[in-house]
Amino acid sequence: MKAACRKNLRSDEKNGAAAFRLPRSLQKKKEGEAVQKESQRSRSAQKAKETERTEPADRYGGWVADEANRLKGLAQALLLWYDRSARVLPWRSDPTPYRVLVSELMLQQTRVEAVIEAFTRFVTELPDFAALAAADEQTVLKLWQGLGYYSRAKNLHRAARAVAEIYGGELPADYAALRTLPGIGDYTAGAVASIAFGLPHAAVDGNVLRVLARLCCDRGEVSSPAARKKAAALVEALMPKTRCGAFTQALMELGATVCRPTGRPLCESCPVRALCLAEKAGCQQELPVKRPAKPRRVERKTVLLLFCGGRLALQKRGDRGLLAGLYEPLTLEGRRERAEVFAALTALGADLEGAAFTPLGEAAHLFTHVEWRMTGWRVELKTEKGLGDNLVFTTKEERKSGYPIASAYRAYLERAEEGEEAPAT
Repeated sequence: MKAACRKNLRSDEKNGAAAFRLPRSLQKKKEGEAVQKESQRSRSAQKAKETERTEPADRYGGWVADEANRLKGLAQALLLWYDRSARVLPWRSDPTPYRVLVSELMLQQTRVEAVIEAFTRFVTELPDFAALAAADEQTVLKLWQGLGYYSRAKNLHRAARAVAEIYGGELPADYAALRTLPGIGDYTAGAVASIAFGLPHAAVDGNVLRVLARLCCDRGEVSSPAARKKAAALVEALMPKTRCGAFTQALMELGATVCRPTGRPLCESCPVRALCLAEKAGCQQELPVKRPAKPRRVERKTVLLLFCGGRLALQKRGDRGLLAGLYEPLTLEGRRERAEVFAALTALGADLEGAAFTPLGEAAHLFTHVEWRMTGWRVELKTEKGLGDNLVFTTKEERKSGYPIASAYRAYLERAEEGEEAPAT
């Protein structure tokens, strides 16, 4: 028997390595492991290629080190200037984690002047995470009214509920944990981490990108994720060991008030003018380089202010899409003349006997990607009957206190409530 085995083995050796065969089950297992390893290698290679496409080969190391060395006096000069010149803003006087988060979300794509009143109103009514988590969505949207971009309010509401449920009502002092909360991206997490907790994390917004592009005379396009990562790496290299939050706010303050987004930058007032390569080259207003904006899509609307007994009809928008969950006057697609408005209301079931129609003129409202061009009509009805359950008739006091109405309709609401009417037609 042994001799036969040795004979077979020698015979197999003559036929090569493939002649030795594993049991079929083991062979399948080995093949599966090989396929899995090859798949992992393929994914790693793909990830490396994607990294090469979005980031410089040295991951900014050399550039960041050189610029950080050249700008090593920036933090001290900037903080001295900030201590003297910072604007007095309500969220700066008491930078609790809650107030910092609320203010940072409000300030995104919104003017500071518009945020001041809304912030005070919001934190007075909902002073902490527990109060915000317990509030209903309509209350949150009403308090947010006038700021636009209502998805921010919804994300803040969801984040508050997550903080209440997961962290016992206290915002985590950890950048990675902050990033897991609804609606909190790299910028917001960095701002909260540095301003509220004094952690050395960058918060890169448009102001910071503009300041760095001019300081470094960087002609790279600033809208890409790679540009933001490069800017964040430089900010963190420049950040002082103490006063991280003040440094973060000082950079943004410089961009908002001196190194301005529109008009001539106030270089003569800049505390770091001596370090600015763009100022030396005279190309400040050419920077930063941005991707050309796409033209907004134009949509035409006809806004109907239906009044009955001094009360205005509102309808609630759907749960998805633009202005989701907000209230609005009855709005028709397209530009409608009086006869077309009459026909549309008749089709909805309105009783138009004795109704008076008053034109309210034209108005426009800009969203990020859409422009609404509107024409308005005020319609005085004798009865609410026939219009169904989709419309709710409201008093001015009710609208002020309980119904979050999209600011796109502000011009028409103001005209109607102030009695600015043309002769009825």
